[in-house]
Parts: sequence; C-alpha cells; structure tokens
Amino acid sequence: MNFTVAQIAKMIDHSILRPEFTVRDVREGCAIAVKYDVASVCVRPCDVPVAVEEVRGSGVRVGTVIGFPHGTSPTAVKVAETALAVEQGAAEIDMVINVGWLRSGDVAAVEQEIKEIVVAAGDAHVKVILETAYLTDEQKLAACRAAERAGAAFVKTSTGFAPTGATVDDLALMRSAVSPKVQVKASGGIRTLDALLAMTSLGVARFGSSATAEILEDASRRHLTRSGGSASLIA
Repeated sequence: MNFTVAQIAKMIDHSILRPEFTVRDVREGCAIAVKYDVASVCVRPCDVPVAVEEVRGSGVRVGTVIGFPHGTSPTAVKVAETALAVEQGAAEIDMVINVGWLRSGDVAAVEQEIKEIVVAAGDAHVKVILETAYLTDEQKLAACRAAERAGAAFVKTSTGFAPTGATVDDLALMRSAVSPKVQVKASGGIRTLDALLAMTSLGVARFGSSATAEILEDASRRHLTRSGGSASLIA
C-alpha cells in the first residue's frame, strides 16, 4: 500500500511521556506535533491542559494515558482520571489494563474495568494497552477480545516502559483477534519509517512514537528523491 507524507503523519501519536520532562519539554513536543500535523499528541495526565493550549487551532488531537505505566491503580481511580482528562480536553485515552488480573485469569474483571473507562471517556477514543511483554499469546487474545466487547476503539501493544515493545508477531496476533471496527496501535520502539511501513502491512492504523520528526523527515526526503518535489507516494 502507498501513503503520502501527510497520511503517514496522521498515523502517528507523538509521545511526550517521559517522567523527567519539564513543562518546556511538553510545549516543545506539542510544537513538533503541530508542525508535522500528526494524529495526536500523547501526554502525561498532568499535561493535558498545557497540550490543549498548545495545539489549539490545529488538526492535532490531545491524548493522555490512564493508569500509566503499570495499570495497577484501582478502577475507580482510573475512571476518575479518565473523566478529568476528558473534562480538560483530552480526545483520546490510552489506558493500561491490570496485567496482574489478566495473568491471574480474571478476564471478566479486566473487561469490566475497560467498560467503565469507555463509559467515562464518552466521545473520546479509548485505546487499551495490553503491555504484551508480560503476556502469553492466549492472554493477548483474551485481552483483545475483552477490549472489543467493552467498546474500546483500539488495542495497543505497549507503554514503551516494559522490557520489549511492539513486535510483528504480536501485531499480527492482535489484528486477528478483533473485528475491523477495532483498530490496532503499535507502540514501543518504533523509531524508523521502515518499521512503521512494515507494520502498516499487518493492518496497524496508529503508531505511538517519540521519533516523529525523524520518521517524517525521512518520509519527506524519500518523496523529494522519488518525485523531484512533486506529490509522490511512499510504498
């Protein structure tokens, strides 16, 4: 499949999630997101108001993370986090499941928590982070199916803070586990255009990355090289 640079940009959630980032770092990250007109900027919950201010008037949505990065907050806390984030202007919610519950076999509890967060999110899209590094294939499949039953918009591989991130095998498995109405997001270790393009062939629709500028500058260079400056496509 072929994509323009603009189409690739709209597949990216620019991540600004490291714990040491200052408010200035957050503002600079939002400026990158606006410059490249990505799908969204994904920020820490405390940074949602700043991000909303920084991207106002652009085509970039604000997303945030819930129960991040371990997923172990009580459900009521995750629900409250979600409601506050939406009230402050977040349009996308990336929640971490309770990995321990899933590994214990309590899929029903995982599903119920996702459902409560989906309700609290309202019109905001909920992306369910599985943290695949800690799961068997059977657990990944169960989590994906629970997320779909609970009304999530996306299933997502990783937080980026676990030992491993997105893999081709996991993405193919996740895509097979859900219907076309649920999208798949890859996150964790996606730092090159080639990696992103390879994952689109598996049906991945969204990518979390902090290497947004590098990826899109590479895409622009390839367009210019192939087209002499005209609106060419990248395979």
